Amino acid sequence: MKRPFLAAFAALVAALLLCAAPVLPAQAHTSLKSSDPQKNAQLETLRKVTLEFAESVKFPVVVVRGEDGTRYENGAPAVDGPKVSQAVTEPVPPGRYTVAWRVVSPDGHPLEGEIPFTVTGGQSLGTATSAAAAGESTSEEPAAGESASAESAAASPVATEQAAQAAQAEEADSAGRRGVPGWMWAVIFGIAGVGIGMFLSLRKKP
Repeated sequence: MKRPFLAAFAALVAALLLCAAPVLPAQAHTSLKSSDPQKNAQLETLRKVTLEFAESVKFPVVVVRGEDGTRYENGAPAVDGPKVSQAVTEPVPPGRYTVAWRVVSPDGHPLEGEIPFTVTGGQSLGTATSAAAAGESTSEEPAAGESASAESAAASPVATEQAAQAAQAEEADSAGRRGVPGWMWAVIFGIAGVGIGMFLSLRKKP
């Protein structure tokens, strides 16, 4: 009776071990606990990338890539137990980026993933574009006002000179008109009339 019981118990234990064998390596795999930048984060600037895993990792590879394919990682990543740090080439211009990482867990299983994020440069991309357009229009308006002021300043001396010449001509004309008073003209005409009368009277005498 004992032998069949022991045999059945041994078969049960063996079956449990066989079922649990595929699960044991999976339980040994590590995982990413946190990241800086976080997924879909919006940052004013990017100085470095930090990844923290549940366990110590080895052979890390970290790539910081822009939408145009430009890479911004600077040097090799540094490993400190479960933390991986990657320096980047500064300054990182505003745009959308992706951190692609790959590590090897303690059991030798490779892990990899991607973290998308955005560098705004202090403001959102749409706001930055609108501010740049507003700045251009504002800078153009004073330029137009300055050109108008310059044209007015250039034209004002000419207008002033023309007005001065017109005033001088008017004064000369008025002075010419005022040069001979009316009473003098009356005296001249009176003398001329007397002379003409005397001439006619002398002609009538024999």
